[in-house]
Amino acid sequence: MKLLLDENLPRKLKYRFPASVPEMKWSGIKNGELLEKTKSQDLNVLITIDKNFSHQQNLISFSICLIVLKAKDNRYETLLKFMPKLLAVWTDTIEPRVVILEQ
Repeated sequence: MKLLLDENLPRKLKYRFPASVPEMKWSGIKNGELLEKTKSQDLNVLITIDKNFSHQQNLISFSICLIVLKAKDNRYETLLKFMPKLLAVWTDTIEPRVVILEQ
């Protein structure tokens, strides 16, 4: 499983993930293009806090599992609380779908 951390999440979380949008030099691109690039690099999980992402794109056609963290803000301390739930999702078989995690 190859994970990608969206640019709207703090860089401090990077040590927990193999790749990030800024690291891939994909910052600022539109969601549709981001999905195309993600697919072309064989990344199969995208983690974001962009609640509209799943409504804007046809994710199944990209074979991506989108994990949306429904957080009150994007502070590192807030997002760390999602780690147990994220780990539980990773133990499941990752398939193209949208997973919304709430605190």
